[in-house]
Amino acid sequence: MTGLTDPTDRREQILRAAVQQGLLDPDRSLLAGFIDLDGVAGTVGSLRAAFPGSVSALHAFAAKANSLVPVLAELERHGMGCEVATGGELARALAAGFPPERIVFDSPVKHRRDLEWALDLGVTINVDSFQELARVDSILAGLAPVSQIGVRVNSQVGGGTIAAMSTATRTSKFGIPLSDPESRRELLRAFRERPWLTWVHTHAGSQGCPLDLMAQGVAEAVAFAEEVNRAAGGPQVTGIDIGGGLPVNFAGDEVTPDFATYVALLAEHAPDLFSGRYAIVTEFGRSILAKNGFLAAYVEYTKTAGGRPIALTHAGVQVATRTVFAPESWPLRITAHDPSGLAKHGSPVRQDIAGPACFSGDLLARDRALPRLEQGDIVLLPDTGAYYFSTPFHYNSLPEPAVYGVRVGADDRVAFDLFRPAQDPYEVSARPGRTTVPAPRPSGLVRR
Repeated sequence: MTGLTDPTDRREQILRAAVQQGLLDPDRSLLAGFIDLDGVAGTVGSLRAAFPGSVSALHAFAAKANSLVPVLAELERHGMGCEVATGGELARALAAGFPPERIVFDSPVKHRRDLEWALDLGVTINVDSFQELARVDSILAGLAPVSQIGVRVNSQVGGGTIAAMSTATRTSKFGIPLSDPESRRELLRAFRERPWLTWVHTHAGSQGCPLDLMAQGVAEAVAFAEEVNRAAGGPQVTGIDIGGGLPVNFAGDEVTPDFATYVALLAEHAPDLFSGRYAIVTEFGRSILAKNGFLAAYVEYTKTAGGRPIALTHAGVQVATRTVFAPESWPLRITAHDPSGLAKHGSPVRQDIAGPACFSGDLLARDRALPRLEQGDIVLLPDTGAYYFSTPFHYNSLPEPAVYGVRVGADDRVAFDLFRPAQDPYEVSARPGRTTVPAPRPSGLVRR
């Protein structure tokens, strides 16, 4: 990687360059997201290196983690595949240049038209339910599919500390349960009757799920594949999609856990996965991009209430939705910077960091010890490259921020590439409803 390699110094280097180049400006650009493309390349490399070279592995990026087409195109150039969950994500994957054979379509709710589109393209499909399998039957009408088709199974191994992120519980909405006896028998019969079912997919969950639990879930899927192949008298199931879900350390810059640690656990719990009998697909998302991106926003005002300082910023629920509504599960680090982007080093003061939305819970952090923020300062939110600025929440019609891809050259020159322009807050006619009259724009004049 070129440029500074210490994560704190590198973020400050990028932030200062963004201010100098006018990408952050207290009058025109109050909030922006940045993706470190050098860091992305390094993370993809570490993912590849973690898996043994003796197995065929397609690493498909989970598009939901950041579905901006330029981001997807960057990952496609690194040879990744793309995992999509909707027709919209499929369209973005195709626009980014992914060939259909490197696209995987997973979702518990696939409409018939999206299934027809994916089957026509030859996209890999993981069926999520018996009713969906019947729908695929009706679309194929007895013809052999061009697509690879698998079934998502629910290993039912349990959940982690964040219930909403746990997908292998006994009653999860995802997949066909393996521990329900009748369900397992029906699924074995489905494979026996359809020789074109050649993949098994599983995913135990993501943030908050321990690696051991995730590896146990994969082991259950591999054991089911082995059972299918024994019944078939040969290798009907030729691939295992192990999902993604590697948790991210939001407490510091250390990348922990890492891909190599997870692969070692997979080898321990599911050694047959690496026997050479199966191709492998992974679907990591957050762990690819979270630590390679950050948000930066200006402090518009400060005040004190009840003896506690409050910094009111332009970053809030519209970009940090999970943090605002579930701060215990999704805490974010925050660093304080002066208007030039330099880190502030004053004595820590306990203060609230608030967003712009009109409800009292719109807080990025409560009672957080930071150098005291002043009007015009900048707050930087590390580890937000996945989900945060790519999945906007349009509370109060707050606009989507600009997003930039960033590379740092050997000469430390920071180069920015606009991945998404900032949404104009005054173009209200674009959403929602049928309003066609343009909104009045501020004239820049103050009438007295």
